[in-house]
Amino acid sequence: MLASAASLAVGALVLAGCAGGGAAPSSAPGEADPQAEVIVGSQNEPTNLDQIFGGSSGVTEVFTGNVYEGLFKITDDAAVEPLLATETEVSEDGLVYTFTLQPDATFHSGDPVDAEAVKYSLERFVSEESIAARKRQLSVIDSVEVIDDRTVAVTLSQPSISFTYNLGYVWIVNPAAGDLTSAADGSGPYALADYRKGDSIALEVNEEYWGEAPANGGVVYQYYADPTALNNALLTNAVDLVTSQSNPDSLAEFEAAGFEIIEGTSTTKELLAFNDRIAPFDDIQVRKAIYSAINREQLLDAIWDGRGQLIGSMVPPSEPWYLDLADNNPYDPALSEELLADAGYADGFSFTLDTPDSGVHSTVAEFVKTELAKVGITVDINIITDDEWYQKVYTDTDFEATLQGHVNDRDINFYGNPDFYWGYDNADVQTWLADSEAASTVEEQTELVKLANQQISDDAASIWLYLNPQLRVAAPGVSGVPENGLNSLFYVYDIEKAAS
Repeated sequence: MLASAASLAVGALVLAGCAGGGAAPSSAPGEADPQAEVIVGSQNEPTNLDQIFGGSSGVTEVFTGNVYEGLFKITDDAAVEPLLATETEVSEDGLVYTFTLQPDATFHSGDPVDAEAVKYSLERFVSEESIAARKRQLSVIDSVEVIDDRTVAVTLSQPSISFTYNLGYVWIVNPAAGDLTSAADGSGPYALADYRKGDSIALEVNEEYWGEAPANGGVVYQYYADPTALNNALLTNAVDLVTSQSNPDSLAEFEAAGFEIIEGTSTTKELLAFNDRIAPFDDIQVRKAIYSAINREQLLDAIWDGRGQLIGSMVPPSEPWYLDLADNNPYDPALSEELLADAGYADGFSFTLDTPDSGVHSTVAEFVKTELAKVGITVDINIITDDEWYQKVYTDTDFEATLQGHVNDRDINFYGNPDFYWGYDNADVQTWLADSEAASTVEEQTELVKLANQQISDDAASIWLYLNPQLRVAAPGVSGVPENGLNSLFYVYDIEKAAS
Protein backbone atom coordinates (compact mmCIF):
# COMPACT_ATOMS: atom_id res chain seq x y z
CA MET A 1 0.00 0.00 0.00
CA LEU A 2 2.72 2.42 0.94
CA ALA A 3 5.95 3.50 -0.69
CA SER A 4 8.91 2.31 1.33
CA ALA A 5 12.57 1.64 0.81
CA ALA A 6 15.40 -0.54 1.98
CA SER A 7 16.67 0.31 5.44
CA LEU A 8 19.92 -1.64 5.35
CA ALA A 9 23.08 -1.37 3.29
CA VAL A 10 23.51 -3.28 0.07
CA GLY A 11 25.46 -6.53 0.02
CA ALA A 12 26.31 -8.86 -2.83
CA LEU A 13 24.99 -7.85 -6.22
CA VAL A 14 24.59 -11.26 -7.80
CA LEU A 15 23.15 -14.22 -5.94
CA ALA A 16 24.27 -17.78 -6.43
CA GLY A 17 21.66 -20.25 -7.59
CA CYS A 18 19.49 -17.76 -9.51
CA ALA A 19 18.00 -18.87 -12.79
CA GLY A 20 20.28 -18.09 -15.70
CA GLY A 21 22.99 -16.70 -13.41
CA GLY A 22 25.74 -19.01 -14.61
CA ALA A 23 24.46 -19.86 -18.07
CA ALA A 24 26.35 -18.77 -21.15
CA PRO A 25 24.42 -16.47 -23.48
CA SER A 26 22.37 -18.42 -25.98
CA SER A 27 22.15 -15.53 -28.45
CA ALA A 28 24.59 -13.53 -30.54
CA PRO A 29 25.90 -10.29 -29.00
CA GLY A 30 23.27 -7.56 -29.23
CA GLU A 31 20.37 -10.01 -29.58
CA ALA A 32 17.94 -10.68 -26.73
CA ASP A 33 19.21 -13.55 -24.60
CA PRO A 34 16.34 -15.63 -23.11
CA GLN A 35 18.76 -17.01 -20.49
CA ALA A 36 19.97 -13.59 -19.32
CA GLU A 37 19.44 -12.69 -15.69
CA VAL A 38 18.00 -9.19 -15.20
CA ILE A 39 19.23 -7.18 -12.21
CA VAL A 40 16.63 -4.67 -11.03
CA GLY A 41 17.71 -1.82 -8.77
CA SER A 42 15.10 -0.55 -6.32
CA GLN A 43 14.67 1.47 -3.14
CA ASN A 44 11.34 -0.21 -2.50
CA GLU A 45 12.14 -3.27 -0.37
CA PRO A 46 9.16 -5.15 1.11
CA THR A 47 8.90 -5.06 4.88
CA ASN A 48 7.92 -8.74 4.62
CA LEU A 49 6.84 -11.06 1.78
CA ASP A 50 3.15 -11.51 2.66
CA GLN A 51 0.62 -9.02 1.32
CA ILE A 52 -1.90 -9.66 4.11
CA PHE A 53 0.64 -8.47 6.67
CA GLY A 54 1.39 -5.19 4.91
CA GLY A 55 4.61 -5.79 3.06
CA SER A 56 4.47 -2.23 1.68
CA SER A 57 4.32 -1.44 -2.02
CA GLY A 58 7.58 -3.34 -2.44
CA VAL A 59 5.79 -6.67 -2.07
CA THR A 60 3.46 -5.74 -4.94
CA GLU A 61 6.40 -4.67 -7.08
CA VAL A 62 8.16 -8.02 -6.76
CA PHE A 63 5.45 -10.62 -6.31
CA THR A 64 2.13 -9.60 -7.87
CA GLY A 65 1.86 -11.16 -11.31
CA ASN A 66 5.42 -12.46 -11.14
CA VAL A 67 5.38 -15.00 -8.30
CA TYR A 68 1.71 -14.91 -7.34
CA GLU A 69 -1.31 -14.62 -9.61
CA GLY A 70 -4.88 -13.56 -9.01
CA LEU A 71 -8.14 -14.59 -10.54
CA PHE A 72 -7.75 -11.46 -12.64
CA LYS A 73 -4.85 -9.32 -13.83
CA ILE A 74 -4.63 -5.52 -13.78
CA THR A 75 -2.80 -4.46 -16.93
CA ASP A 76 -0.23 -1.68 -17.15
CA ASP A 77 -3.00 0.65 -18.38
CA ALA A 78 -5.46 -0.32 -15.58
CA ALA A 79 -7.66 -2.72 -17.57
CA VAL A 80 -8.94 -5.96 -16.00
CA GLU A 81 -8.19 -9.27 -17.74
CA PRO A 82 -8.96 -12.89 -16.76
CA LEU A 83 -5.97 -14.79 -15.35
CA LEU A 84 -6.57 -17.82 -13.12
CA ALA A 85 -10.31 -17.36 -13.67
CA THR A 86 -10.95 -18.46 -17.25
CA GLU A 87 -14.71 -17.86 -17.06
CA THR A 88 -16.93 -15.73 -14.82
CA GLU A 89 -20.69 -15.91 -14.36
CA VAL A 90 -22.56 -13.28 -12.33
CA SER A 91 -26.06 -13.75 -10.94
CA GLU A 92 -28.81 -11.32 -11.95
CA ASP A 93 -28.76 -9.65 -8.54
CA GLY A 94 -24.97 -9.15 -8.77
CA LEU A 95 -24.33 -11.07 -5.56
CA VAL A 96 -22.95 -14.41 -6.74
CA TYR A 97 -19.79 -14.74 -8.85
CA THR A 98 -18.98 -18.19 -10.15
CA PHE A 99 -15.43 -18.65 -11.41
CA THR A 100 -14.06 -21.46 -13.57
CA LEU A 101 -10.35 -21.94 -12.95
CA GLN A 102 -7.39 -22.40 -15.27
CA PRO A 103 -7.01 -26.22 -15.44
CA ASP A 104 -3.23 -26.30 -15.96
CA ALA A 105 -2.13 -23.97 -13.18
CA THR A 106 -0.03 -25.41 -10.36
CA PHE A 107 1.84 -23.89 -7.45
CA HIS A 108 5.62 -23.91 -7.49
CA SER A 109 5.55 -26.76 -4.99
CA GLY A 110 3.57 -28.84 -7.51
CA ASP A 111 0.16 -28.66 -5.80
CA PRO A 112 -2.80 -27.77 -8.04
CA VAL A 113 -4.35 -24.32 -8.08
CA ASP A 114 -7.85 -25.53 -7.26
CA ALA A 115 -11.08 -24.19 -5.81
CA GLU A 116 -9.93 -24.99 -2.25
CA ALA A 117 -6.90 -22.77 -2.77
CA VAL A 118 -9.10 -19.94 -4.05
CA LYS A 119 -11.46 -20.29 -1.08
CA TYR A 120 -8.53 -20.31 1.34
CA SER A 121 -6.89 -17.28 -0.29
CA LEU A 122 -10.02 -15.11 -0.37
CA GLU A 123 -10.98 -15.96 3.21
CA ARG A 124 -7.42 -15.34 4.33
CA PHE A 125 -7.35 -11.94 2.61
CA VAL A 126 -10.41 -10.67 4.50
CA SER A 127 -9.63 -12.46 7.77
CA GLU A 128 -9.33 -10.66 11.09
CA GLU A 129 -5.53 -10.94 11.06
CA SER A 130 -5.19 -9.40 7.59
CA ILE A 131 -4.11 -5.79 7.18
CA ALA A 132 -4.11 -5.95 3.38
CA ALA A 133 -4.73 -2.64 1.63
CA ARG A 134 -7.94 -3.72 -0.13
CA LYS A 135 -9.33 -5.78 2.72
CA ARG A 136 -12.12 -3.32 3.46
CA GLN A 137 -13.31 -3.17 -0.15
CA LEU A 138 -13.30 -6.96 -0.34
CA SER A 139 -15.07 -7.40 2.97
CA VAL A 140 -18.25 -7.57 0.88
CA ILE A 141 -17.33 -11.26 0.48
CA ASP A 142 -19.95 -13.10 2.53
CA SER A 143 -19.05 -16.70 1.70
CA VAL A 144 -16.91 -18.78 -0.64
CA GLU A 145 -18.17 -22.19 -1.78
CA VAL A 146 -16.21 -24.92 -3.53
CA ILE A 147 -18.42 -26.35 -6.30
CA ASP A 148 -15.79 -28.73 -7.63
CA ASP A 149 -12.02 -28.69 -8.13
CA ARG A 150 -12.23 -26.13 -10.93
CA THR A 151 -15.29 -24.14 -9.87
CA VAL A 152 -15.76 -21.75 -6.96
CA ALA A 153 -18.74 -19.52 -6.12
CA VAL A 154 -18.31 -16.27 -4.17
CA THR A 155 -21.39 -14.70 -2.58
CA LEU A 156 -21.31 -11.01 -1.70
CA SER A 157 -23.23 -9.29 1.09
CA GLN A 158 -24.01 -6.45 -1.32
CA PRO A 159 -23.23 -5.64 -4.94
CA SER A 160 -19.71 -4.36 -5.62
CA ILE A 161 -19.07 -2.80 -9.01
CA SER A 162 -15.30 -2.91 -8.41
CA PHE A 163 -15.22 -6.53 -7.23
CA THR A 164 -13.30 -8.10 -10.12
CA TYR A 165 -10.95 -5.11 -10.29
CA ASN A 166 -10.08 -5.51 -6.61
CA LEU A 167 -9.62 -9.26 -7.06
CA GLY A 168 -6.78 -8.43 -9.43
CA TYR A 169 -4.66 -7.61 -6.38
CA VAL A 170 -5.48 -10.73 -4.34
CA TRP A 171 -2.88 -13.49 -4.51
CA ILE A 172 -4.02 -17.08 -4.80
CA VAL A 173 -1.70 -18.88 -2.40
CA ASN A 174 -1.18 -22.53 -1.54
CA PRO A 175 -3.03 -23.46 1.68
CA ALA A 176 -0.20 -25.86 2.51
CA ALA A 177 2.53 -23.22 2.23
CA GLY A 178 2.56 -22.14 5.89
CA ASP A 179 4.27 -18.86 6.88
CA LEU A 180 4.66 -16.64 3.81
CA THR A 181 6.37 -13.65 5.44
CA SER A 182 9.77 -14.96 4.34
CA ALA A 183 8.82 -17.68 1.83
CA ALA A 184 6.52 -18.01 -1.21
CA ASP A 185 4.47 -20.57 -3.11
CA GLY A 186 2.56 -19.04 -5.99
CA SER A 187 1.57 -20.05 -9.50
CA GLY A 188 3.33 -17.32 -11.47
CA PRO A 189 6.06 -17.45 -14.10
CA TYR A 190 8.74 -17.05 -11.41
CA ALA A 191 9.46 -18.78 -8.12
CA LEU A 192 11.26 -17.28 -5.14
CA ALA A 193 14.90 -18.42 -5.30
CA ASP A 194 16.49 -16.43 -2.48
CA TYR A 195 15.51 -13.74 0.02
CA ARG A 196 18.10 -11.69 1.90
CA LYS A 197 16.34 -9.08 4.02
CA GLY A 198 17.92 -5.68 3.66
CA ASP A 199 19.73 -6.75 0.51
CA SER A 200 17.97 -8.61 -2.29
CA ILE A 201 15.25 -10.91 -3.60
CA ALA A 202 15.99 -13.37 -6.40
CA LEU A 203 13.39 -14.95 -8.67
CA GLU A 204 14.02 -18.00 -10.85
CA VAL A 205 12.01 -19.02 -13.89
CA ASN A 206 9.19 -21.44 -13.13
CA GLU A 207 9.85 -24.16 -15.70
CA GLU A 208 6.41 -25.70 -15.05
CA TYR A 209 4.49 -22.45 -15.59
CA TRP A 210 1.10 -23.00 -17.20
CA GLY A 211 1.34 -19.88 -19.36
CA GLU A 212 3.88 -18.24 -21.63
CA ALA A 213 7.51 -18.50 -20.54
CA PRO A 214 9.32 -15.31 -19.45
CA ALA A 215 11.57 -13.50 -21.93
CA ASN A 216 14.53 -13.69 -19.52
CA GLY A 217 16.31 -16.28 -17.40
CA GLY A 218 15.49 -14.85 -13.96
CA VAL A 219 15.37 -11.60 -12.03
CA VAL A 220 17.23 -10.23 -9.00
CA TYR A 221 15.89 -7.21 -7.12
CA GLN A 222 18.83 -5.44 -5.51
CA TYR A 223 17.90 -2.92 -2.81
CA TYR A 224 19.53 0.44 -2.09
CA ALA A 225 18.72 2.79 0.77
CA ASP A 226 20.36 5.74 -0.98
CA PRO A 227 19.32 7.03 -4.43
CA THR A 228 22.88 8.07 -5.23
CA ALA A 229 24.13 4.54 -4.61
CA LEU A 230 21.33 3.24 -6.82
CA ASN A 231 22.29 5.59 -9.65
CA ASN A 232 25.95 4.64 -9.34
CA ALA A 233 24.99 0.98 -9.55
CA LEU A 234 23.20 1.64 -12.83
CA LEU A 235 26.04 3.70 -14.27
CA THR A 236 28.58 0.98 -13.40
CA ASN A 237 26.43 -1.87 -14.81
CA ALA A 238 25.82 -3.39 -11.38
CA VAL A 239 22.09 -3.24 -12.18
CA ASP A 240 20.27 -3.23 -15.52
CA LEU A 241 17.42 -0.87 -14.66
CA VAL A 242 15.81 1.04 -11.81
CA THR A 243 12.11 0.75 -11.02
CA SER A 244 11.76 4.36 -9.95
CA GLN A 245 14.15 7.25 -10.41
CA SER A 246 13.99 9.66 -7.47
CA ASN A 247 16.75 12.02 -8.57
CA PRO A 248 15.76 13.82 -11.79
CA ASP A 249 19.01 15.79 -11.75
CA SER A 250 20.76 12.62 -12.90
CA LEU A 251 18.59 12.05 -15.98
CA ALA A 252 20.79 14.11 -18.29
CA GLU A 253 23.80 12.00 -17.37
CA PHE A 254 21.90 8.79 -18.10
CA GLU A 255 20.63 10.09 -21.44
CA ALA A 256 24.14 11.12 -22.47
CA ALA A 257 25.38 7.61 -21.64
CA GLY A 258 22.75 5.98 -23.86
CA PHE A 259 20.31 4.86 -21.18
CA GLU A 260 16.57 4.86 -21.90
CA ILE A 261 14.38 7.16 -19.78
CA ILE A 262 10.88 5.71 -19.43
CA GLU A 263 8.27 8.20 -18.22
CA GLY A 264 4.82 6.80 -17.49
CA THR A 265 1.76 7.34 -15.31
CA SER A 266 2.06 7.19 -11.53
CA THR A 267 -0.54 6.72 -8.80
CA THR A 268 1.88 7.57 -5.97
CA LYS A 269 0.68 10.49 -3.89
CA GLU A 270 3.03 12.18 -1.42
CA LEU A 271 0.88 12.95 1.61
CA LEU A 272 1.25 15.03 4.72
CA ALA A 273 -1.30 13.08 6.75
CA PHE A 274 -2.71 14.20 10.08
CA ASN A 275 -4.16 12.23 12.93
CA ASP A 276 -7.57 13.82 12.46
CA ARG A 277 -8.77 12.37 15.78
CA ILE A 278 -6.68 14.69 17.93
CA ALA A 279 -6.25 18.43 18.45
CA PRO A 280 -5.39 20.56 16.69
CA PHE A 281 -5.82 18.42 13.58
CA ASP A 282 -9.45 17.63 14.36
CA ASP A 283 -10.10 21.25 13.31
CA ILE A 284 -10.66 21.73 9.57
CA GLN A 285 -9.42 25.32 9.78
CA VAL A 286 -6.07 24.18 11.18
CA ARG A 287 -5.64 21.59 8.43
CA LYS A 288 -6.54 24.15 5.77
CA ALA A 289 -4.15 26.67 7.35
CA ILE A 290 -1.27 24.21 7.07
CA TYR A 291 -2.26 23.47 3.48
CA SER A 292 -2.14 27.16 2.54
CA ALA A 293 1.22 27.65 4.28
CA ILE A 294 3.09 25.20 2.03
CA ASN A 295 4.30 26.24 -1.41
CA ARG A 296 3.69 22.89 -3.08
CA GLU A 297 4.74 24.08 -6.52
CA GLN A 298 8.13 25.09 -5.16
CA LEU A 299 8.37 21.72 -3.37
CA LEU A 300 7.59 19.84 -6.58
CA ASP A 301 10.25 21.78 -8.45
CA ALA A 302 12.79 21.14 -5.71
CA ILE A 303 12.11 17.39 -5.49
CA TRP A 304 11.24 16.50 -9.09
CA ASP A 305 12.62 19.36 -11.18
CA GLY A 306 9.12 20.27 -12.38
CA ARG A 307 8.08 16.73 -13.23
CA GLY A 308 5.07 15.23 -11.51
CA GLN A 309 1.86 17.12 -10.85
CA LEU A 310 0.06 19.06 -8.14
CA ILE A 311 -3.18 17.41 -7.05
CA GLY A 312 -5.83 18.48 -4.58
CA SER A 313 -7.23 15.16 -3.43
CA MET A 314 -6.47 11.44 -3.36
CA VAL A 315 -7.57 10.95 -6.99
CA PRO A 316 -4.96 11.23 -9.77
CA PRO A 317 -5.87 12.13 -13.38
CA SER A 318 -5.62 8.47 -14.45
CA GLU A 319 -8.82 7.59 -12.58
CA PRO A 320 -12.38 8.14 -13.88
CA TRP A 321 -13.51 10.31 -10.95
CA TYR A 322 -10.65 12.83 -11.14
CA LEU A 323 -11.43 16.49 -10.48
CA ASP A 324 -8.90 19.29 -10.89
CA LEU A 325 -8.68 20.42 -7.27
CA ALA A 326 -5.04 21.50 -7.22
CA ASP A 327 -6.00 25.07 -6.22
CA ASN A 328 -8.85 24.17 -3.88
CA ASN A 329 -6.58 24.89 -0.91
CA PRO A 330 -4.31 27.56 -2.41
CA TYR A 331 -0.85 28.57 -1.32
CA ASP A 332 -1.56 31.76 0.64
CA PRO A 333 0.43 32.41 3.87
CA ALA A 334 -1.80 35.38 4.77
CA LEU A 335 -4.86 33.14 4.54
CA SER A 336 -3.03 30.54 6.61
CA GLU A 337 -2.38 33.02 9.43
CA GLU A 338 -6.01 34.18 9.31
CA LEU A 339 -7.30 30.59 9.58
CA LEU A 340 -4.93 29.87 12.47
CA ALA A 341 -6.16 32.95 14.34
CA ASP A 342 -9.80 31.98 13.76
CA ALA A 343 -9.04 28.52 15.14
CA GLY A 344 -7.45 29.98 18.28
CA TYR A 345 -3.82 29.48 17.28
CA ALA A 346 -2.75 33.04 16.48
CA ASP A 347 0.56 32.35 18.21
CA GLY A 348 0.97 29.05 16.41
CA PHE A 349 1.62 25.64 17.95
CA SER A 350 4.08 22.78 17.67
CA PHE A 351 3.74 19.18 16.57
CA THR A 352 5.86 16.13 15.80
CA LEU A 353 6.14 14.91 12.22
CA ASP A 354 6.96 11.18 12.12
CA THR A 355 8.96 10.75 8.93
CA PRO A 356 10.08 7.49 7.29
CA ASP A 357 13.80 7.39 6.54
CA SER A 358 13.16 6.11 3.01
CA GLY A 359 12.95 7.91 -0.31
CA VAL A 360 12.56 11.68 -0.29
CA HIS A 361 10.45 11.91 2.86
CA SER A 362 13.16 13.46 5.03
CA THR A 363 13.83 16.15 2.39
CA VAL A 364 10.10 16.87 2.14
CA ALA A 365 9.91 17.07 5.94
CA GLU A 366 12.61 19.75 6.07
CA PHE A 367 10.77 21.77 3.43
CA VAL A 368 7.48 21.50 5.33
CA LYS A 369 9.21 22.51 8.56
CA THR A 370 10.66 25.65 6.95
CA GLU A 371 7.35 26.64 5.36
CA LEU A 372 5.29 26.21 8.53
CA ALA A 373 7.80 28.15 10.60
CA LYS A 374 6.87 31.20 8.50
CA VAL A 375 3.33 31.13 9.97
CA GLY A 376 4.40 30.37 13.53
CA ILE A 377 4.08 26.57 13.54
CA THR A 378 7.01 24.60 14.94
CA VAL A 379 7.65 21.15 13.47
CA ASP A 380 9.76 18.57 15.28
CA ILE A 381 10.90 15.97 12.75
CA ASN A 382 11.14 12.41 14.08
CA ILE A 383 12.92 10.11 11.62
CA ILE A 384 11.81 6.47 11.89
CA THR A 385 12.33 3.33 9.85
CA ASP A 386 9.64 1.89 7.61
CA ASP A 387 9.08 -0.96 10.06
CA GLU A 388 8.68 1.52 12.90
CA TRP A 389 6.27 3.54 10.77
CA TYR A 390 4.03 0.53 10.20
CA GLN A 391 3.82 -0.17 13.91
CA LYS A 392 3.70 3.36 15.34
CA VAL A 393 1.61 5.14 12.71
CA TYR A 394 -0.31 2.59 10.67
CA THR A 395 -1.05 0.00 13.37
CA ASP A 396 -1.05 1.90 16.67
CA THR A 397 -2.11 5.35 15.27
CA ASP A 398 0.28 6.81 17.85
CA PHE A 399 1.22 9.99 15.98
CA GLU A 400 0.29 13.60 15.32
CA ALA A 401 1.28 13.93 11.67
CA THR A 402 3.31 11.93 9.21
CA LEU A 403 4.62 11.80 5.65
CA GLN A 404 3.97 8.84 3.38
CA GLY A 405 3.72 7.96 -0.28
CA HIS A 406 0.46 6.19 -1.06
CA VAL A 407 0.83 4.14 -4.23
CA ASN A 408 -2.53 2.39 -4.57
CA ASP A 409 -4.79 3.18 -7.46
CA ARG A 410 -8.43 3.89 -6.60
CA ASP A 411 -7.59 4.34 -2.95
CA ILE A 412 -9.93 7.21 -2.12
CA ASN A 413 -11.89 4.51 -0.26
CA PHE A 414 -9.45 4.86 2.64
CA TYR A 415 -11.25 8.14 3.47
CA GLY A 416 -14.48 6.19 3.89
CA ASN A 417 -12.94 4.21 6.75
CA PRO A 418 -12.84 6.17 10.05
CA ASP A 419 -10.58 3.47 11.52
CA PHE A 420 -7.85 4.04 8.93
CA TYR A 421 -4.64 5.41 10.39
CA TRP A 422 -5.44 9.07 9.76
CA GLY A 423 -8.90 8.83 11.39
CA TYR A 424 -10.82 11.04 8.96
CA ASP A 425 -14.51 10.67 9.82
CA ASN A 426 -17.14 12.20 7.54
CA ALA A 427 -20.53 10.46 7.36
CA ASP A 428 -21.36 11.88 3.91
CA VAL A 429 -18.09 10.64 2.44
CA GLN A 430 -18.66 7.21 3.96
CA THR A 431 -22.15 7.06 2.47
CA TRP A 432 -21.11 8.24 -0.99
CA LEU A 433 -18.24 5.77 -1.19
CA ALA A 434 -20.37 2.88 0.09
CA ASP A 435 -23.16 3.73 -2.34
CA SER A 436 -20.68 4.05 -5.21
CA GLU A 437 -19.70 0.40 -4.79
CA ALA A 438 -23.35 -0.64 -4.91
CA ALA A 439 -23.97 1.45 -8.06
CA SER A 440 -25.49 -0.32 -11.03
CA THR A 441 -23.53 1.66 -13.64
CA VAL A 442 -20.04 3.09 -13.95
CA GLU A 443 -21.56 6.53 -14.53
CA GLU A 444 -23.46 6.38 -11.24
CA GLN A 445 -20.35 5.16 -9.45
CA THR A 446 -18.28 8.00 -10.93
CA GLU A 447 -20.67 10.74 -9.82
CA LEU A 448 -20.77 9.46 -6.25
CA VAL A 449 -17.00 9.16 -5.96
CA LYS A 450 -16.63 12.69 -7.34
CA LEU A 451 -18.78 13.96 -4.45
CA ALA A 452 -16.44 12.26 -1.98
CA ASN A 453 -13.45 13.55 -3.91
CA GLN A 454 -14.65 17.15 -3.57
CA GLN A 455 -15.52 16.78 0.11
CA ILE A 456 -12.19 15.36 1.31
CA SER A 457 -10.49 18.23 -0.52
CA ASP A 458 -12.82 20.81 1.03
CA ASP A 459 -12.09 19.30 4.45
CA ALA A 460 -8.32 19.17 3.82
CA ALA A 461 -8.55 15.64 5.20
CA SER A 462 -4.85 15.34 4.35
CA ILE A 463 -2.43 17.48 2.38
CA TRP A 464 -1.73 15.98 -1.03
CA LEU A 465 1.65 17.53 -1.64
CA TYR A 466 2.10 16.21 -5.19
CA LEU A 467 1.68 13.25 -7.52
CA ASN A 468 5.00 11.55 -8.21
CA PRO A 469 6.20 11.26 -11.78
CA GLN A 470 6.88 7.69 -12.89
CA LEU A 471 10.48 7.60 -14.09
CA ARG A 472 12.39 4.43 -14.90
CA VAL A 473 15.85 4.13 -16.39
CA ALA A 474 17.09 1.13 -18.38
CA ALA A 475 20.59 0.32 -19.58
CA PRO A 476 21.32 -0.11 -23.31
CA GLY A 477 20.20 -3.52 -24.49
CA VAL A 478 17.36 -3.77 -21.96
CA SER A 479 13.79 -3.60 -23.31
CA GLY A 480 10.25 -4.56 -22.36
CA VAL A 481 10.25 -2.53 -19.13
CA PRO A 482 6.70 -1.66 -17.96
CA GLU A 483 5.93 2.01 -18.55
CA ASN A 484 3.42 2.88 -15.85
CA GLY A 485 3.50 2.61 -12.09
CA LEU A 486 -0.08 1.83 -11.12
CA ASN A 487 -0.02 0.66 -7.50
CA SER A 488 3.64 -0.36 -7.93
CA LEU A 489 2.74 -3.21 -10.30
CA PHE A 490 5.92 -4.22 -12.11
CA TYR A 491 5.61 -7.23 -14.39
CA VAL A 492 9.11 -8.45 -15.22
CA TYR A 493 8.35 -11.36 -17.55
CA ASP A 494 8.53 -9.27 -20.75
CA ILE A 495 11.88 -7.66 -19.89
CA GLU A 496 14.62 -8.69 -22.31
CA LYS A 497 18.35 -8.24 -22.00
CA ALA A 498 20.75 -8.38 -24.93
CA ALA A 499 23.59 -10.87 -24.92
CA SER A 500 26.98 -9.33 -24.33
